Amino acid sequence: MKSLSLPIQGAQMLFVAFGALVLMPLITGLDTSVALFTAGIGTLLFQLVTKRQVPIFLASSFAFIAPTLYGVQQWGIPATMGGLMAAGVMYVLLGGLVKVKGTGFIDRLLPPVVVGPVIIVIGLGLAPMAVNMALGKTGDGSAVLVEHNVALIISIASLLTTIAVATFAKGVLKLMPILAGITVGYGLSLAFGVIDFTPVAQASWISMPNFVAPEFHWQAILFMIPVAIAPAVEHIGDILAISNVTGKNYFKKPGLHRTLAGDGIATIAATAFGGPPNTTYSEVTGAVTLTRNFNPVVMTWTAITAITLAFVGKLGAFMQTIPVPVMGGIMCLLFGSIAAVGLNTLIKHHVNLNEPRNLCIVGVTLVFGIGGMAFGIGEFSLSGISLCGIVAILMNLLLPKTRPDHLGEEVQTEK
Repeated sequence: MKSLSLPIQGAQMLFVAFGALVLMPLITGLDTSVALFTAGIGTLLFQLVTKRQVPIFLASSFAFIAPTLYGVQQWGIPATMGGLMAAGVMYVLLGGLVKVKGTGFIDRLLPPVVVGPVIIVIGLGLAPMAVNMALGKTGDGSAVLVEHNVALIISIASLLTTIAVATFAKGVLKLMPILAGITVGYGLSLAFGVIDFTPVAQASWISMPNFVAPEFHWQAILFMIPVAIAPAVEHIGDILAISNVTGKNYFKKPGLHRTLAGDGIATIAATAFGGPPNTTYSEVTGAVTLTRNFNPVVMTWTAITAITLAFVGKLGAFMQTIPVPVMGGIMCLLFGSIAAVGLNTLIKHHVNLNEPRNLCIVGVTLVFGIGGMAFGIGEFSLSGISLCGIVAILMNLLLPKTRPDHLGEEVQTEK
């Protein structure tokens, strides 16, 4: 591996991330070529802010799938990009607070009892869409795109392939379950004749991605800002993971404030071009672990490769031919996995749900999020993940914590 040139190693890292990178825009209706371009630009900006010290790649964030879908339906892509840009600004502000106050306030503002249920809502809130697409329908179930039985065969094959690769594969292949699932599902779709190659034939080899300039609507901005909670916590976990892999403390150098700001600036830049928000990719961290190549310059070449591929028109058109059941099958696992991460957050930090305070926070957050609760006065409206985030934070700040002498079962467990 060390004998390979840096550009080839960079291309390999992009190959590892490719399936996840393009899946998010395919689900939300954004342009895959723009997503490639903004992943590259975002990674380069992250390296600039962090002084190219962290071997990590940034690309499309799954945590923003649900709010992006809702935003596109409610306000359109430009206004959604404006709201997502505001979420990026929140990252930067959070980085500034970390620099001034340290990381302690994050634990107080966003403890596991807040973060866990919000992440669960992000995953389970999308479950109906995943099932509809797996059955060959549009995400809202209003129209049938692929015949039911054919769609079910394709989606189940994509799902089982993704599960098998994630569970049984070895080496680099284990890091590409989504790409493997897409490949098998696409092959079956070809066999069933449900793919239309007309867009590929009509596309030119070299073309500009369909960039979209953001617009700023206060409703979209207020909706998106609280959504930044879960990805911010996820970012901290990813930085901890790459620190453990390389044996370097990136919380101290370049500092968590720089990595958070870098993530935020990358997201601001991505949404300025109409691309999905960026986040650090654990798939690439896994590849770094396998290759033991900790040189951040490799990620520079990964970014350059992504930007170059963004201008290959036929590649973008080819991505758009991936049938709905292929994505639906993989989404059944993907969204469930997101919910499982939230559940694991509660378990790993021993959140005691026998304590009424914790039970109230988790219970109300889950029902509001999954049930579709909405609060509104006039044109102002809050719903979905943004409402959940705000409710969970406020309940955590306002509800009194149980005194030590009343902990009961929790005290006995600690003893």
